[in-house]
Amino acid sequence: MAQLKITQVKSTIGTKHNHRESIRTLGLHKIRQSVVRDDTPQVRGLIHTVRHLVVVEEVNS
Repeated sequence: MAQLKITQVKSTIGTKHNHRESIRTLGLHKIRQSVVRDDTPQVRGLIHTVRHLVVVEEVNS
């Protein structure tokens, strides 16, 4: 299964509550922190919600 590397590049200060919750659900806590997640529809939905706060790259495993 493909994997995605998700990196937070902007702060959640001043954003909507659901944006902050989506960032936390992805496992991000700090700016420039990265996590690797499986490419599933649920993860894609979370990324779509906070697409202005994160950068996404595909990871070749």
